[in-house]
Amino acid sequence: MEAPIWIWILFNAVVIGLIVLDLGVFHRKDHEESFRESAIWTAVWTLVALVFNAGIYLYAGGEPALSFLSGYVIERALAVDNIFVFMMIFTAFGVPSVLQYRALFWGIIGAIVLRAVLIATGTVLIERFEWVLYFFGAFLVVTAIRMLRSEEKEIDPGNHTVVRLVRRLVPVTDRYEGSHFFARIKGKRAVTPMFVVLAVIAVSDLVFALDSIPAIFAITRDPFIVYSSNILAVLGLQAMYSMLAGVIDQFHMLKYGLSAVLGFVGVKMLIAGFYHVPIGISLGIIVSMLAISIIASRIFPEDDTGGAANPVETL
Repeated sequence: MEAPIWIWILFNAVVIGLIVLDLGVFHRKDHEESFRESAIWTAVWTLVALVFNAGIYLYAGGEPALSFLSGYVIERALAVDNIFVFMMIFTAFGVPSVLQYRALFWGIIGAIVLRAVLIATGTVLIERFEWVLYFFGAFLVVTAIRMLRSEEKEIDPGNHTVVRLVRRLVPVTDRYEGSHFFARIKGKRAVTPMFVVLAVIAVSDLVFALDSIPAIFAITRDPFIVYSSNILAVLGLQAMYSMLAGVIDQFHMLKYGLSAVLGFVGVKMLIAGFYHVPIGISLGIIVSMLAISIIASRIFPEDDTGGAANPVETL
């Protein structure tokens, strides 16, 4: 599928319109979302992606549509891993629940710009140096192994590299000023802890993007499919966070499913030179891996030690 320029313009115009509508109308006032509200918004964003997927099917046929759906599923699945990190960030920095949606929203705006740059760079590299695909494949396999062996570490705001860098460059207020990123200390311009949290989220998303974008290139090299599936998956992240934040610990085995997905797409890239795994089969394997890890989490619940968490210093 070679998307003409008008499709790129139309897609980005619709995305910008949805973002403006979301922030300017439906979430103009900061409030804590209920599970029901966040579930509805998660369904809305998912429906938007599925309608777009149907449009791809009607315009370009089954294979591009399957490619989009596969990339979308991978990105949404990996976004669950982001949610663990976002929870740790909000807890460590003491972000009031009423402000978390706003922080995530602006983080997602930054993520969209960042991923557009990374996708454009990846597309150029693959077109000029096809061997980069093998590098991406090896990188994903290593990432999958690292994910299996990784353990969650508590975030220390005082020693975080991003926090130290921001504090070195500009003064930081001692408290949140609503959803504002800037304030004044004795007449001097300063940033609020909200700005610091946004910077930490941006750096965290850069790490996730370096994992997820090569995974979608394993499904298709079409830049429009890679871009659109990535962006539409990211758009619904803040609603999915609000919905899953309270129950995410119940899916403790999901990281094994995500690791298996990354390992699979990495191997798929490494063997692409002599064997092509059909997209339909790839999608089935990916969905099965994720489903098995979710079901296993429910069948074998994590042991509850009953230990109390250590209090975390806030800014």
